[in-house]
Amino acid sequence: MPADLSDVPAELRAPVAAALAAAGVAEGHVAVELVDSERIRELNRVHRGVDRPTDVLSFPIDAEAPAAGPRELGDVVICPEHAADLREAAVHGVLHLCGYDHERDGGEMLELQARALAAL
Repeated sequence: MPADLSDVPAELRAPVAAALAAAGVAEGHVAVELVDSERIRELNRVHRGVDRPTDVLSFPIDAEAPAAGPRELGDVVICPEHAADLREAAVHGVLHLCGYDHERDGGEMLELQARALAAL
């Protein structure tokens, strides 16, 4: 069963699919929401303890645990006001859902991000 991108804005489905392909993830549900500066600031404060807006946040659900049914990868929240490139923000957020962390992985995530963006 292919990835379920029905809850991804149409203009971001290709970048989300490219990120999943780069990460080797063939199935699962992803949701992407575009929000304003106030909402992303609130989410950043509540979930990361950082009281300022940001460009993208990821909220993994299934992470690495086995799922009883179709895999629920999680949610990506993007603030267009703070994102220089919506496609890049979508790819970045989805790679975080897939378990990558550019702050700890020695460049692997950012390499996959570049590969996904080049594939678009």
